[in-house]
Amino acid sequence: MARTSSPAHPIVVVGAVEEEAATSRGARGVVNRYQPSACIIGEPSSSQAVTIGYKGRLLLDGCVTHQSSHSAGPLQSSNEVAAAFWECVRRHAEAWNQEHAGNSTFAALLPSLRSINSAQDGLEERTSFTIGYRLPPNFDIAALREQLQRWAYEDEIHLIFSGEEVAYQTTRAIPLARAFIAAIRATGEQPTFKHKTGTSDMNVVGPIWGQNIVAYGPGDSRLDHTPNEHIRLAEYTHAIDVLERVLQDIASQRETAL
Repeated sequence: MARTSSPAHPIVVVGAVEEEAATSRGARGVVNRYQPSACIIGEPSSSQAVTIGYKGRLLLDGCVTHQSSHSAGPLQSSNEVAAAFWECVRRHAEAWNQEHAGNSTFAALLPSLRSINSAQDGLEERTSFTIGYRLPPNFDIAALREQLQRWAYEDEIHLIFSGEEVAYQTTRAIPLARAFIAAIRATGEQPTFKHKTGTSDMNVVGPIWGQNIVAYGPGDSRLDHTPNEHIRLAEYTHAIDVLERVLQDIASQRETAL
Protein backbone atom coordinates (compact mmCIF):
# COMPACT_ATOMS: atom_id res chain seq x y z
CA MET A 1 0.00 0.00 0.00
CA ALA A 2 2.85 2.37 0.85
CA ARG A 3 4.42 1.74 -2.58
CA THR A 4 1.24 2.68 -4.43
CA SER A 5 0.42 5.80 -2.41
CA SER A 6 1.78 9.24 -3.30
CA PRO A 7 1.38 12.81 -1.99
CA ALA A 8 -0.68 13.70 -5.07
CA HIS A 9 -2.86 10.58 -4.83
CA PRO A 10 -2.77 9.29 -1.23
CA ILE A 11 -4.42 6.10 -0.05
CA VAL A 12 -6.54 6.84 3.01
CA VAL A 13 -7.48 4.02 5.40
CA VAL A 14 -10.59 4.76 7.45
CA GLY A 15 -11.39 2.73 10.56
CA ALA A 16 -15.11 3.55 10.64
CA VAL A 17 -16.77 3.01 14.01
CA GLU A 18 -20.35 1.77 14.40
CA GLU A 19 -20.30 0.10 10.99
CA GLU A 20 -22.37 -2.70 12.52
CA ALA A 21 -24.90 -0.22 13.92
CA ALA A 22 -27.73 1.56 12.13
CA THR A 23 -26.09 4.88 13.04
CA SER A 24 -22.93 4.26 10.92
CA ARG A 25 -21.29 7.10 12.84
CA GLY A 26 -17.83 6.57 11.38
CA ALA A 27 -18.95 6.64 7.74
CA ARG A 28 -21.09 9.70 8.33
CA GLY A 29 -18.13 11.41 9.96
CA VAL A 30 -15.94 11.13 6.85
CA VAL A 31 -18.45 11.20 4.00
CA ASN A 32 -18.11 14.97 3.53
CA ARG A 33 -14.41 15.08 4.42
CA TYR A 34 -13.08 13.17 1.40
CA GLN A 35 -13.89 12.86 -2.30
CA PRO A 36 -12.07 9.66 -3.30
CA SER A 37 -11.66 8.56 -6.89
CA ALA A 38 -12.22 4.96 -5.72
CA CYS A 39 -13.45 3.35 -2.52
CA ILE A 40 -13.08 -0.21 -1.20
CA ILE A 41 -15.34 -1.10 1.73
CA GLY A 42 -13.89 -3.85 3.90
CA GLU A 43 -16.61 -6.51 4.16
CA PRO A 44 -16.40 -10.32 3.91
CA SER A 45 -17.48 -11.75 0.58
CA SER A 46 -14.74 -14.39 0.07
CA SER A 47 -11.39 -13.54 -1.47
CA GLN A 48 -12.57 -14.26 -5.02
CA ALA A 49 -15.87 -12.35 -4.86
CA VAL A 50 -16.64 -8.63 -5.03
CA THR A 51 -19.82 -7.06 -3.65
CA ILE A 52 -21.43 -4.40 -5.84
CA GLY A 53 -24.77 -3.85 -4.13
CA TYR A 54 -26.53 -3.70 -0.76
CA LYS A 55 -30.21 -3.52 0.06
CA GLY A 56 -31.64 -0.56 1.93
CA ARG A 57 -33.02 -0.60 5.46
CA LEU A 58 -35.81 0.79 7.61
CA LEU A 59 -36.30 0.06 11.31
CA LEU A 60 -39.42 0.74 13.32
CA ASP A 61 -40.08 0.42 17.03
CA GLY A 62 -43.73 0.04 17.97
CA CYS A 63 -45.52 0.23 21.29
CA VAL A 64 -49.17 -0.41 22.16
CA THR A 65 -50.65 0.16 25.62
CA HIS A 66 -54.11 -1.02 26.72
CA GLN A 67 -56.03 -1.14 29.96
CA SER A 68 -55.85 -4.62 31.39
CA SER A 69 -58.91 -6.74 30.62
CA HIS A 70 -60.07 -10.26 31.30
CA SER A 71 -58.65 -12.82 28.87
CA ALA A 72 -62.16 -14.20 28.29
CA GLY A 73 -63.51 -10.76 27.33
CA PRO A 74 -64.07 -9.37 23.82
CA LEU A 75 -61.22 -6.82 23.84
CA GLN A 76 -57.97 -7.57 22.07
CA SER A 77 -54.90 -7.69 24.24
CA SER A 78 -51.90 -5.52 23.42
CA ASN A 79 -50.11 -8.70 22.34
CA GLU A 80 -52.88 -9.51 19.86
CA VAL A 81 -52.79 -5.97 18.45
CA ALA A 82 -49.02 -6.19 17.94
CA ALA A 83 -49.33 -9.62 16.34
CA ALA A 84 -52.04 -8.34 13.97
CA PHE A 85 -49.84 -5.40 12.97
CA TRP A 86 -46.98 -7.76 12.15
CA GLU A 87 -49.35 -9.88 10.07
CA CYS A 88 -50.30 -6.76 8.06
CA VAL A 89 -46.61 -6.07 7.48
CA ARG A 90 -45.93 -9.63 6.39
CA ARG A 91 -48.89 -9.87 4.01
CA HIS A 92 -48.17 -6.46 2.48
CA ALA A 93 -44.59 -7.50 1.70
CA GLU A 94 -45.76 -10.83 0.30
CA ALA A 95 -48.19 -9.09 -2.07
CA TRP A 96 -45.62 -6.48 -3.10
CA ASN A 97 -43.04 -9.15 -3.89
CA GLN A 98 -45.46 -11.16 -6.01
CA GLU A 99 -46.00 -8.08 -8.17
CA HIS A 100 -42.49 -6.58 -8.26
CA ALA A 101 -39.72 -8.95 -7.13
CA GLY A 102 -40.03 -12.06 -9.29
CA ASN A 103 -37.51 -14.61 -8.04
CA SER A 104 -34.92 -12.04 -6.94
CA THR A 105 -34.16 -11.75 -3.23
CA PHE A 106 -32.28 -8.51 -3.90
CA ALA A 107 -35.40 -7.03 -5.54
CA ALA A 108 -37.70 -8.18 -2.73
CA LEU A 109 -39.15 -6.30 0.23
CA LEU A 110 -38.00 -8.30 3.27
CA PRO A 111 -39.48 -7.54 6.71
CA SER A 112 -38.40 -9.32 9.89
CA LEU A 113 -39.81 -9.27 13.41
CA ARG A 114 -36.66 -8.61 15.40
CA SER A 115 -38.12 -8.54 18.89
CA ILE A 116 -41.42 -8.46 20.79
CA ASN A 117 -41.85 -7.98 24.53
CA SER A 118 -44.86 -7.59 26.78
CA ALA A 119 -45.51 -6.55 30.37
CA GLN A 120 -48.48 -5.76 32.61
CA ASP A 121 -48.95 -4.39 36.10
CA GLY A 122 -52.58 -5.29 36.69
CA LEU A 123 -53.82 -1.93 35.44
CA GLU A 124 -52.17 -1.63 32.04
CA GLU A 125 -50.61 -4.01 29.58
CA ARG A 126 -47.91 -2.94 27.17
CA THR A 127 -46.38 -4.65 24.14
CA SER A 128 -43.33 -3.30 22.36
CA PHE A 129 -41.78 -4.66 19.19
CA THR A 130 -39.10 -3.94 16.63
CA ILE A 131 -39.49 -4.65 12.91
CA GLY A 132 -36.69 -4.36 10.40
CA TYR A 133 -37.10 -3.98 6.64
CA ARG A 134 -34.53 -4.84 3.99
CA LEU A 135 -35.44 -2.62 1.06
CA PRO A 136 -34.92 -3.20 -2.68
CA PRO A 137 -33.44 -0.61 -5.07
CA ASN A 138 -35.64 2.34 -6.09
CA PHE A 139 -38.15 1.56 -3.37
CA ASP A 140 -40.59 4.28 -2.23
CA ILE A 141 -39.68 4.45 1.46
CA ALA A 142 -41.92 7.45 2.17
CA ALA A 143 -44.97 5.57 0.90
CA LEU A 144 -44.11 2.59 3.11
CA ARG A 145 -43.81 4.82 6.16
CA GLU A 146 -47.20 6.37 5.42
CA GLN A 147 -48.81 2.94 5.07
CA LEU A 148 -47.32 1.77 8.36
CA GLN A 149 -48.52 4.92 10.10
CA ARG A 150 -52.07 4.34 8.81
CA TRP A 151 -52.12 0.79 10.18
CA ALA A 152 -50.67 1.97 13.47
CA TYR A 153 -53.20 4.80 13.82
CA GLU A 154 -56.10 2.38 13.43
CA ASP A 155 -54.90 0.35 16.43
CA GLU A 156 -53.39 3.17 18.51
CA ILE A 157 -49.85 1.90 18.04
CA HIS A 158 -47.06 4.41 18.54
CA LEU A 159 -44.26 4.05 15.96
CA ILE A 160 -40.72 5.43 15.89
CA PHE A 161 -38.69 5.05 12.66
CA SER A 162 -34.90 4.87 12.51
CA GLY A 163 -31.97 3.49 10.53
CA GLU A 164 -33.31 4.50 7.12
CA GLU A 165 -30.92 3.80 4.24
CA VAL A 166 -31.68 3.54 0.54
CA ALA A 167 -30.40 0.54 -1.38
CA TYR A 168 -27.21 1.16 -3.33
CA GLN A 169 -25.62 -0.74 -6.19
CA THR A 170 -22.95 -0.17 -8.78
CA THR A 171 -21.89 -2.36 -11.74
CA ARG A 172 -19.08 -4.71 -12.68
CA ALA A 173 -18.13 -2.28 -15.48
CA ILE A 174 -16.67 0.39 -13.17
CA PRO A 175 -12.84 0.77 -13.15
CA LEU A 176 -12.51 -0.60 -9.62
CA ALA A 177 -14.53 -3.73 -10.42
CA ARG A 178 -12.46 -4.32 -13.55
CA ALA A 179 -9.29 -4.01 -11.47
CA PHE A 180 -10.57 -6.69 -9.10
CA ILE A 181 -11.51 -8.95 -12.02
CA ALA A 182 -7.96 -8.72 -13.38
CA ALA A 183 -6.37 -9.18 -9.95
CA ILE A 184 -8.41 -12.24 -8.99
CA ARG A 185 -7.80 -13.86 -12.37
CA ALA A 186 -4.08 -13.16 -12.03
CA THR A 187 -4.08 -15.31 -8.89
CA GLY A 188 -5.65 -18.21 -10.79
CA GLU A 189 -9.19 -17.80 -9.44
CA GLN A 190 -12.46 -16.98 -11.19
CA PRO A 191 -14.02 -13.73 -9.93
CA THR A 192 -17.69 -13.50 -9.00
CA PHE A 193 -19.94 -10.60 -8.03
CA LYS A 194 -22.50 -10.40 -5.25
CA HIS A 195 -25.52 -8.34 -4.28
CA LYS A 196 -26.14 -8.61 -0.55
CA THR A 197 -29.40 -8.44 1.35
CA GLY A 198 -27.84 -6.54 4.26
CA THR A 199 -26.49 -3.00 4.44
CA SER A 200 -23.00 -1.57 4.85
CA ASP A 201 -21.19 1.75 4.87
CA MET A 202 -21.52 1.65 1.07
CA ASN A 203 -25.14 2.71 1.57
CA VAL A 204 -23.92 5.82 3.39
CA VAL A 205 -20.96 6.96 1.29
CA GLY A 206 -21.89 5.56 -2.13
CA PRO A 207 -24.56 8.14 -3.01
CA ILE A 208 -22.06 10.95 -2.29
CA TRP A 209 -18.74 9.44 -3.38
CA GLY A 210 -20.03 7.99 -6.62
CA GLN A 211 -20.20 4.72 -8.51
CA ASN A 212 -16.51 3.67 -8.37
CA ILE A 213 -17.01 1.73 -5.15
CA VAL A 214 -17.09 -1.95 -4.16
CA ALA A 215 -16.93 -4.05 -1.00
CA TYR A 216 -14.27 -6.72 -0.67
CA GLY A 217 -12.74 -8.94 1.96
CA PRO A 218 -12.03 -12.55 2.91
CA GLY A 219 -14.49 -14.54 4.99
CA ASP A 220 -17.99 -15.95 4.74
CA SER A 221 -20.62 -13.27 5.37
CA ARG A 222 -23.17 -15.97 6.22
CA LEU A 223 -21.21 -16.54 9.43
CA ASP A 224 -21.32 -12.88 10.51
CA HIS A 225 -22.57 -12.44 14.09
CA THR A 226 -22.61 -16.20 14.70
CA PRO A 227 -20.60 -18.32 17.19
CA ASN A 228 -18.85 -19.98 14.22
CA GLU A 229 -17.58 -16.76 12.65
CA HIS A 230 -14.00 -17.35 11.48
CA ILE A 231 -11.61 -16.81 8.59
CA ARG A 232 -9.28 -19.22 6.79
CA LEU A 233 -5.68 -18.05 6.77
CA ALA A 234 -5.14 -19.17 3.16
CA GLU A 235 -8.05 -17.03 2.06
CA TYR A 236 -6.75 -14.14 4.14
CA THR A 237 -3.35 -14.19 2.43
CA HIS A 238 -5.02 -14.60 -0.97
CA ALA A 239 -7.10 -11.47 -0.33
CA ILE A 240 -3.93 -9.54 0.53
CA ASP A 241 -2.43 -10.60 -2.81
CA VAL A 242 -5.57 -9.54 -4.67
CA LEU A 243 -5.79 -6.19 -2.90
CA GLU A 244 -2.13 -5.43 -3.56
CA ARG A 245 -2.64 -6.08 -7.27
CA VAL A 246 -5.74 -3.86 -7.31
CA LEU A 247 -3.90 -0.97 -5.66
CA GLN A 248 -1.00 -1.31 -8.10
CA ASP A 249 -3.48 -1.30 -10.99
CA ILE A 250 -5.17 1.85 -9.69
CA ALA A 251 -1.79 3.53 -9.19
CA SER A 252 -0.71 2.75 -12.75
CA GLN A 253 -3.99 4.13 -14.10
CA ARG A 254 -3.39 7.39 -12.24
CA GLU A 255 0.16 7.67 -13.58
CA THR A 256 -1.09 7.11 -17.13
CA ALA A 257 -3.69 9.83 -16.69
CA LEU A 258 -1.09 12.40 -15.58
